[in-house]
Amino acid sequence: MNPWWFLNGSSPAMASAVGGAPGQLPSLPPLPPQSSEAIARLAGLHTQAVQSHAQLWNAMLQRDGKSEARSNGEEPGDRRFAAEEWGADPFHDYVRRSYLINAGFAMGMVDAVDLDGESRGRLRFAMRQMVDSLSPANFAVTNPEVLRVAQETQGESIAQGIRNLMADLQKGRISTSDESRFEVGRNLAVTPGAVIFENELMQLIQYAPVTASVYRRPLVIVPPCINKFYILDLQAHNSFVRHAVAQGHTVFMISWKNVLEDQQHLRWDDYLSSGVLSALDTARRIIGADSVNALGFCVGGTMLSAALGVLEARGESWVESLTLLASLLDFSETGDIGLMVDESSIAMREAQIGGEKGGILPGRDLAQVFSALRANDLIWSYVVNNYLKGRQPDAFDILYWNADSTNLPGRMYCWYVRNMYLHNSLRVPGKLEMLGEKVSLAALTMPAYVLATREDHIVPWATAYQSVHILGGESRFVLGASGHVAGVINPAEANRRSYWSNPALPQDPQQWLLDATEMPGSWWRDWADWLAPHGGDKIKARKRLGGAGFKKIEAAPGRYVARRVT
Repeated sequence: MNPWWFLNGSSPAMASAVGGAPGQLPSLPPLPPQSSEAIARLAGLHTQAVQSHAQLWNAMLQRDGKSEARSNGEEPGDRRFAAEEWGADPFHDYVRRSYLINAGFAMGMVDAVDLDGESRGRLRFAMRQMVDSLSPANFAVTNPEVLRVAQETQGESIAQGIRNLMADLQKGRISTSDESRFEVGRNLAVTPGAVIFENELMQLIQYAPVTASVYRRPLVIVPPCINKFYILDLQAHNSFVRHAVAQGHTVFMISWKNVLEDQQHLRWDDYLSSGVLSALDTARRIIGADSVNALGFCVGGTMLSAALGVLEARGESWVESLTLLASLLDFSETGDIGLMVDESSIAMREAQIGGEKGGILPGRDLAQVFSALRANDLIWSYVVNNYLKGRQPDAFDILYWNADSTNLPGRMYCWYVRNMYLHNSLRVPGKLEMLGEKVSLAALTMPAYVLATREDHIVPWATAYQSVHILGGESRFVLGASGHVAGVINPAEANRRSYWSNPALPQDPQQWLLDATEMPGSWWRDWADWLAPHGGDKIKARKRLGGAGFKKIEAAPGRYVARRVT
């Protein structure tokens, strides 16, 4: 049996996003002949599962239908069975515990068979998707919370759930936030500023100063082109941009265009030249500074580093410092995303694009891929809440942003996936040619601040750590708590979570963590202290935005970010 069958049937958009045609994911090789040791391991797992079911059945018979203390078997952080009803009712307690036995058996089989590491990883991902989809929490008749809500509302929750489902079918995605509560430019992305430059690929925003004096060197931020920039400028209380401006930095932000058919010809080199390099040069010219500080988040950090490599190859060194937030320069271990990339899948995507112009990769396809990496949290929990319980999701700014996806030019995407995820070429000095230059990241000798987050499922922290040994300058590595977004958007004023620091940079990331010191609160203050000496002298803040021939085009956040693609 092809282990991708359940994904082929349930998520054609995911298949399309990672490179194959709709309904196809990168195929696994046939299961090789198994050794006697593997067969013995599988037999042992089967025996253990049978015994566990027998013990569970006997325990259920002894309950006499009475409530008893819950017997937990969930993994840490698993909230699917948190409600008391799962333990109070004998039937649902049995269903829950039986499912957990079966789930453990299924995942155990993946580890028991003889497979190479890559094939095992793919099989584990596929099996996890199937196991999660079959949870009794995902079905009305086996979820006691759903039954209770239906009884309390006299069936209205079921009717409302159907209405919610129909509305989401019209959207083409699952609602994860109350979208009526947010609007970009009204209560998101509201830090004052102006668009002072634009081209067919991006707008450049300059933010208004809030301090009497500012550092001479500006800070240019390169957000990911896969999502919109305002993850770094959500609301007043959690805006990274507002924090940087309050520290006395003149901040410029790229706002990538949500590309449509008329931009499908754009390539990776266009993102470097018309995007990153244009933004850096424009900011430098407006301020009249000898150099700038630069920051990249996620794939924005990869693009920024590549662009700086082009500058170095040209003999131009006018970037004072580099900050990388949850970014990859080394793609050797990329977690579950890497399992969905192989030569055949990329070739299929390239064949789909075809033609001279290049086609478009819909943003919703990538969004579904990222959701599948945390299916219980980002898919099934909302299926239960929205459709089975008939409720509306809460208002959550990060999830509103997460659903505001962006398209990518197909050829740009294929080049990126092939050269980074498949061939891991960026880390090899001189292997990649971009904008006509052989690029070496080892030539980047400016100081670097490298942040990773400990629970990141998109940019594994131990892989992000390798950046400090790829770049040629002095680096500071900091590890934040939480995941890819929540670990980065951790406002200093909230004083939540923690981060780890260690000035030593051994080759082994686990050794770095073992010797690191955990610090309470946000890494934002640590970064601000690090960046301040690279800002240069303080000068009087200018009230007028733009300059050097660049005039205000429109107020921030601009019209590019307002374009939603459904």
